[in-house]
Amino acid sequence: MERLLNIGLVRWFDNRLPILSFTNEHLMVYPAPRNLNYAWNFGSLAGLALVIQIVTGIVLAMHYTPHTEMAFDSVERIMRDVNYGWLIRYMHSNGASFFFIVVYLHVFRGLYYGSYKAPREVLWWIGLVILLAMMGTAFMGYVLPWGQMSFWGATVITNLFSAIPIIGVPIVEWLWGGFAVDNPTLNRFYSLHYLLPFAIVGLVVLHMWALHHKKSNNPLGIDYKGPQDFIPFHPYYTIKDAVGVGVFLILLSIFLFYAPNYMGHPDNYIPADPLKTPAHIVPEWYFLPFYAILRAVPDIWFIPAKLAGVIGMGLSIGILFLLPWLDTSRIRSATFRPVFKWFYWFMVLDMMVLGYVGAQPAEGVWIVIGRIATSYYFLHFLILLPLIGWFEKPRALPDSIAKPVLSGGPGVAASAAQDKA
Repeated sequence: MERLLNIGLVRWFDNRLPILSFTNEHLMVYPAPRNLNYAWNFGSLAGLALVIQIVTGIVLAMHYTPHTEMAFDSVERIMRDVNYGWLIRYMHSNGASFFFIVVYLHVFRGLYYGSYKAPREVLWWIGLVILLAMMGTAFMGYVLPWGQMSFWGATVITNLFSAIPIIGVPIVEWLWGGFAVDNPTLNRFYSLHYLLPFAIVGLVVLHMWALHHKKSNNPLGIDYKGPQDFIPFHPYYTIKDAVGVGVFLILLSIFLFYAPNYMGHPDNYIPADPLKTPAHIVPEWYFLPFYAILRAVPDIWFIPAKLAGVIGMGLSIGILFLLPWLDTSRIRSATFRPVFKWFYWFMVLDMMVLGYVGAQPAEGVWIVIGRIATSYYFLHFLILLPLIGWFEKPRALPDSIAKPVLSGGPGVAASAAQDKA
């Protein structure tokens, strides 16, 4: 890149529009911590998934008809009559699931290594806003095929806003564009589903800006001590990201060509019928933990269960914005926090339980399990996390990022530092 910038004509152009020098500074010679592992691939994979969703979404929009009488048939026409329409549609639907997979892994990596701690609080907040925008986009996209689960999912989820006192019913009527889920609703969701991904692109730019301003966190969670702690992003991490991209595309291709409907619901291949309610209404898998929390919360004093569930579901994500202050430990990485590490994995297990419960009928033992799992979710962040930070005795940190890299890994360096202490 630097050789290219030394060419006269290129240098003249870059002096007036510094695209190449900007690319060189932030993607080529950008100083990255020398100990980043493959868990740091998920950010770039999320960017790739976003590009796939936008490109396939634009093509699908050319053939989709946002009308309740024609939407389902237009999707079938895409699948049968449009050249490679089946491939584009399956790439878009499965790509959404893979987008959420890498973003959730990205979030859990941040939770494990303390990437939400100072000075990266705003970086963490922007990431959570991206997640919320993704959820809104995915929900509206799920409505567009206008199958049974699309229609009834839209009816159930939008009706949740009616639980809000005073303003709830007007909000629902505004979302619907009338007094029921109908053609105006479909048109609004189609418009917003098309526009929101471009808003997500803007948020990603802010996310990257905040990241490059304060630099990346690292598996040790320690601050940089000097140039010895850095290596240029290219070629070291571009090669590492290329490996991640290869694995991502292989896994996506397996689902795309061999199990394209595995992560979908069979009822959504039945045209929407407002007079026939499905036996069990469930959202897409990536919403199931939050759906379980929504259903688990009972009546609380004067707050009815419906409103309490909406509040609980909102707080389940809102609480993550407070993590930089709820986690009272001065140590970022779980590598040096033996007690926190155990509770972290228990929290991951708890999220999996919530996801499974969300896919089950809201009856019998599933209600009890859902309430226990929901209680632990909030207990972990509001009570256990601050207490662990106060009372846990962390292991000694290495002197620098470079030291454990050159001496055999963080475990070796941490043990040596512990012995020295």
